[in-house]
Amino acid sequence: MKKILIAAALIVSGLLSGCNQLTQYTVSEQEINQALQKRNHFAKDIGLKGVADAHIELQNLTSAIGREEPGKVTLSGIANVDLNSLFGTQKATIDLKLKALPTFDREKGAIFLQEMEVVDAKVAPEKLQSVIQALLPYLNQSLRSYFSQQPAYVLREDASTGEAAGEEIRQRYRGEARRDCHPPLPINLQGATAP
Repeated sequence: MKKILIAAALIVSGLLSGCNQLTQYTVSEQEINQALQKRNHFAKDIGLKGVADAHIELQNLTSAIGREEPGKVTLSGIANVDLNSLFGTQKATIDLKLKALPTFDREKGAIFLQEMEVVDAKVAPEKLQSVIQALLPYLNQSLRSYFSQQPAYVLREDASTGEAAGEEIRQRYRGEARRDCHPPLPINLQGATAP
C-alpha cells in the first residue's frame, strides 16, 4: 500500500512539474524586435491644425530589455516628421528613445508596452528642435495610447518554434489528464547580454 501511495505521489508530481513547463514562455529581445518590425505601424497627425501640426511616422523601432532599468523596456527608433506651420512645410527626423513597462495580457496572449514615455529626442535639423519640443507632449500621449492598445508581441502570431510546440502540447492536453494546467502565466523577457 505504501508503494502505491509513493508511486501515485510521483506520478502526480511528474504531471504537475510537466504542467509547469507549459506555463512559462521565454521571449528574447530579438523576437520582440522582429515582432516590432512586423507590426509597428505608428503614423499619427498631431498638433494644432492651422498653427503647427505634424504627420509623424515611427520606423526602425528596436528594444533593449532591462539594460537601463530592471523591468523596463527601452526602445529606440526614428520618427519622420512632416511639419506644417505658419512658416510653411518642413521635414525633420527625430531620433527617439522611449521607455515602457512590458505587461502580459493573458486573454489576448500578448505583450503590451504600458506607461510609454519619451525620454530623449534628438531633432535634425537642429533649427526645428524648439518646434518639435512643443509637439513632444502630443507625441508622448499618442505613443502611450497606441502601444497600450497595439501589442508589441503576440504569442500565437510571433511564436518561436519552442513556444509554438509548448502551445500545441498545452492545447492537446487541455481537458484531458492535465486539467490542473493553466494558460501560460509568466512571460520571461530576456535582453541581449552586453558584450
